[in-house]
Amino acid sequence: MSQKNDRSAEDIRRSAERMKRARDEPGVSPLRGLGAFGIIGWSIAVPTVGGAFLGLWLNDVAPQNFSWPIALILGGVVAGGIIAWSWIEREGPDRKGDKRW
Repeated sequence: MSQKNDRSAEDIRRSAERMKRARDEPGVSPLRGLGAFGIIGWSIAVPTVGGAFLGLWLNDVAPQNFSWPIALILGGVVAGGIIAWSWIEREGPDRKGDKRW
């Protein structure tokens, strides 16, 4: 009987180790990818739309020979791209010095 008890204790120990490892090192969740798409989308969309509204206001306040909304939409896309890029670099997978995906 002690042989059976030893085997059961070993099974319990291995199960506890697996559970602890799963808690300490969670795997990549499929929802994380969807969350990344959302963050990247919002980080580009908000500055772009903000630039459009600011450009419309500037067209009324300070008219110029060029279109403020178009200029600020392009500026918003660039700013949003920089924000998204920095977020990807910060949250991306760590590959021991290799930051590429």
